[in-house]
Amino acid sequence: MGRALQKPVESAVLRTHPRMTFRAGGFSYEIVSDSRQSVYRVTDGKEILDEPILYAFGDAHVAQTYVFRHGGKLFEGRVSYYAAIDGLDWTVGDALHSPPSLKEAAGRDIDSDEARNCFSCHGTAALANGKLQLDNLIPGVSCEACHGPGEKHATAKLLETGADSVIFNPKTLDAETLSQEFCGACHRGVDSVAMMPDLGGINNVRFQPYRLFNSRGHDPKDPHLACTACHDPHLNLNQQDAGNDSHCKICHDPGTAAATLHVNRDNSAVAKRPGASSPGTKCPVADVKCVTCHMPKVEVPRSHFQFTDHRIRIVRPGEPYPY
Repeated sequence: MGRALQKPVESAVLRTHPRMTFRAGGFSYEIVSDSRQSVYRVTDGKEILDEPILYAFGDAHVAQTYVFRHGGKLFEGRVSYYAAIDGLDWTVGDALHSPPSLKEAAGRDIDSDEARNCFSCHGTAALANGKLQLDNLIPGVSCEACHGPGEKHATAKLLETGADSVIFNPKTLDAETLSQEFCGACHRGVDSVAMMPDLGGINNVRFQPYRLFNSRGHDPKDPHLACTACHDPHLNLNQQDAGNDSHCKICHDPGTAAATLHVNRDNSAVAKRPGASSPGTKCPVADVKCVTCHMPKVEVPRSHFQFTDHRIRIVRPGEPYPY
């Protein structure tokens, strides 16, 4: 999360790709980088629009999208970098078959509300009194993005006053609030997706709290089904499917002391807290790689990536994608 938003000079993609090109219809795109800046350039063969890139969104594990300013407004570039193809393609949702103008071919004008959402989720301290303030922005999701301002907390620790309450700790939230409102504020919970046209379509596979909420037998108040039951926000995401089995088997492995266990951050098992759900049944099909059957990979069109669907269920061949 610390690399969710970067200045161009900090982007490994832009540093290692001094020139990237893409062509669609009558428009040619080019991103040229040197040690000082990166320039986003589009031409229709007659006119050229080029602007310095202000920010790179995404750490490029999947993709990286670029934002520039033109005519005093912020624009999201129509093309993005995709790791799977090691090159440029249309930004997801931004492809235009016949752009009416060079400016619209170059990028999408992100209005004030959208810009606030983008920068506040990918960065820290982006807002002041509800307004976007890029001068104060800290690129990436830092400690204070989740825990709030840390000055008083640091002072209390430095002076050893014992005042631990001067910092916000998300683990004090109940499971539903943590997943749907706290994590869901950026990763999209059920309430925000419900307001999207067609629930966001197949793109909603990227909204993990929403997908988790609709899982079969999901109890939003069960800490075993909170985001942090499987993901430690302080660690890099584990991309290995098999690494998730230990989390599943806390409940779905009769014959162990599952009825009395829960998972700590370090994956150790300790006494289960009162109120947690009963253990589930053992899978009759397999005892490894649980997610391959119960959390399938779904490819968002033109994303060049298969996202893990967090709607936990028994997936059967030929089943349509459940929105």
